[in-house]
Amino acid sequence: MRNGAAGFQRVKRGWVWNQFFVLEEYMGSDPQYVGKLHTDLDGGHSAVKYTLSGDGAGSIFTIDQTTGDIHALRSLDREAKPYYTLRAQAVDIDTNRPLEPESEFVIKVQDINDNEPKFLEGPYTATVPEMSPVGTYVTQVTATDADDPTYGNSARVVYSILHGQPYFSVDPKTGVIKTALPNMDREVKEQYQVLIQAKDMGGQLGGLAGTTTINISLSDVNDNPPRFSKSECFFHLRVPESSSVGSAVGRIKAHDLDVGRNAEVEYTIVPGDGGAMFGITTNEHNQEGIIILKRPLDYESKKAYTFKVDASNAHLDPRYQSFGAFKDTATVKINVLDVDEPPVFNKPSYVMDVYEDTPAGTIIGAVTAQDLDASSGPVRYSIDWKSDMDSYFDIDPVEGTISTNELLDRESIARHNISIVATKLSNPVLTSRVAVTVNVLDINEFPPELASPHETFVCENAKMGQVIQTFGAKDEDLPTAGQRFSFKSPKDDMKNKNFTIRDFGNNTAGIVTKRNGFRRRLQEIYFLPVVIDDNGYPPKSSTGTLTVRVCGCESNGSLLTCSAEAIFLPVGLSTGALVAILLCIVILLGETSYCKTLSSTPQIHILITDRSITFSSTSPNTLS
Repeated sequence: MRNGAAGFQRVKRGWVWNQFFVLEEYMGSDPQYVGKLHTDLDGGHSAVKYTLSGDGAGSIFTIDQTTGDIHALRSLDREAKPYYTLRAQAVDIDTNRPLEPESEFVIKVQDINDNEPKFLEGPYTATVPEMSPVGTYVTQVTATDADDPTYGNSARVVYSILHGQPYFSVDPKTGVIKTALPNMDREVKEQYQVLIQAKDMGGQLGGLAGTTTINISLSDVNDNPPRFSKSECFFHLRVPESSSVGSAVGRIKAHDLDVGRNAEVEYTIVPGDGGAMFGITTNEHNQEGIIILKRPLDYESKKAYTFKVDASNAHLDPRYQSFGAFKDTATVKINVLDVDEPPVFNKPSYVMDVYEDTPAGTIIGAVTAQDLDASSGPVRYSIDWKSDMDSYFDIDPVEGTISTNELLDRESIARHNISIVATKLSNPVLTSRVAVTVNVLDINEFPPELASPHETFVCENAKMGQVIQTFGAKDEDLPTAGQRFSFKSPKDDMKNKNFTIRDFGNNTAGIVTKRNGFRRRLQEIYFLPVVIDDNGYPPKSSTGTLTVRVCGCESNGSLLTCSAEAIFLPVGLSTGALVAILLCIVILLGETSYCKTLSSTPQIHILITDRSITFSSTSPNTLS
């Protein structure tokens, strides 16, 4: 640069630079030389002075004002600051006026391999299923190097495995870890610790290295079936016969080397000797098989049961079933223990009937209880006094027969509910109870009698064997369930050639003709006695009379007319009553004749027999 009359004029640029380099981590005793600034205006006569400004000027970098030499005053770290931007100026040493425009340049810190690769996320954990094939992905690790990746190999990292072979491998470029050994078994070894190294300089000698640890776990697959140990393949249980239905009577266990869901066991009783008596469930917390009683045990009936139990996995994995049978079988023998039990009644309850006039001391029934234990001891009976506080009944302590203590009154108490206690003689603590209901029955006080109608008719053209009337009976006694009536002709009427009585067996009977055809002119009225019996206690009987009148009928049996009107009075009236009724009728007839003038005098016929009074008239209005 040259000085002229017009001032500063650029004649020639005598020095050019873009950047300088300084080696990082310089450990020399003298300041590290960086470079030199020079202008062609400098003739070497010390007329030019060089100045430096910008990043680190004066503190990190210094310049010789006369020679333009730049030095670094201290060691630099590229990873802390990779470059510095400074400005240079050449001035006249005497006037201090610039000889060149100020120029900017960069001092770049030259990288050296002073940083080893680092795994920022370690140590790592990973999981891979057991029995995985070779090459199964496990995880990926990444190391970073703080050195300059654009300069040399200082930041080029290569991965290798230091510990963990031959089980696992690592890709040297990507850090991907895979399985290297087939069929690794979790039940043999579950945890693996793998040591991975990352080395810079492309893995060459002299490169820096860093390491990390990967803790690899094998996750479980269902590759093992449940197994009963040799010492537990036969289970012997003892169960008291008094065990309640639904209770747990024993436990068995099959062991599965798998874990979690893959170790869940299902137990099944093989159909056979004990399949109906016992069931089995799984305790979900410890996978034990709990044997449950399904039906009551009875030592006296069966003293032992033997059956087999299968143990299998609840969740099968078809990939591993080829490894072997996925179930195991054990034998269970259960011995039933005899328990001293209370007596057992042969019925759940008893019902007895007794008539209210039954004498005291009469046996009305009996209860029976047995000691079903093998010893089969005697049983004693008693009445619970709380159920029979008035002592209406007594019981034989040995035989169990129940008898009355006093006369019973049905109108006071129609039903007695008592409780009978059976006690084991050899162990009085063992007792059982049964309910006994005693129904007090009403005695039969009234005989049965005919229910209406008492009278009927027979057609003149009736045929032999024809049922002309069905009738029943009634009884003033209190109706009881199963009350029955029977009907028959009296012995002295068995030779009756006209009619007979037929008992239908359902509390009804019928009048049956014994011949063909009847004639009103020969006989208009027939009286048919009938004997009625009931089934009460004591049985009662009575005789009633049915009146049969002969009438004219259609061919189909429909009534046309009878030759005279008749009044049938009830059977069994006394002579005095009959006379009174006759007088009343005469009076009524007299009043009728007085009040009404008749064109002709009616003829009234009165027939009195030992069973009825029959009135007939030649005028239909007379008896109306």
